[in-house]
Amino acid sequence: MSWFGKKKEATPSTADAISKLQETETMLQKKSDFLEAKITQEMKTAKAAGMKNKRVALNALKRKRRYEEQLNKIDGTLCTIEFQREALENANTNTEVLRNMGYAAKALEGAHKQVGDVDKVHDLMDDIAEQQDLANEISAAISSPMGFGNDVDEDELLAELEGMEQEEMDRQFLDMPSAALPDLPSVPTSAPTKTKSTVEEDEDMAALAAWAT
Repeated sequence: MSWFGKKKEATPSTADAISKLQETETMLQKKSDFLEAKITQEMKTAKAAGMKNKRVALNALKRKRRYEEQLNKIDGTLCTIEFQREALENANTNTEVLRNMGYAAKALEGAHKQVGDVDKVHDLMDDIAEQQDLANEISAAISSPMGFGNDVDEDELLAELEGMEQEEMDRQFLDMPSAALPDLPSVPTSAPTKTKSTVEEDEDMAALAAWAT
């Protein structure tokens, strides 16, 4: 109850206000469509009457003028309602966002309470790091080689390996067969072909030898 004895009205929700504004917009839009149709009809009447029937034409134009004034007022009202509705929609969105953020903040606060003191968290992380270091040391100790051969000098082993390789190379070099010279191609020995002058000379020598004997 107020000071003057009147009962205070409950504050409407943004959803209810948006719904009411949408209903008003729908009603005004229908009124606007009706006036536009009337304006179009009066323009047709005025054109049809023209100068032949001035009274009818003038009355039609007067009615068109009134309809246009009403239409302008409705357009202005629609703009105002649309602006108010958009403001309410934005406010409704902001309210929902803030409500969800508050809900998330409470959930986060509850999660932090379950975690407990921050110092305890740091102590726990230190314990985890210490145990991890211990696990690494144990793993390194287990994986390190044990037994014979740990105290052998690797340089000596490398020198021995190089000597073995050199001996193998020397042995392969000594076992290689000597390079044989390639055989010369054989040239067929054929009797020389006697020319005509050689044949005549041989015959003269044979005749001389026969006369001498």
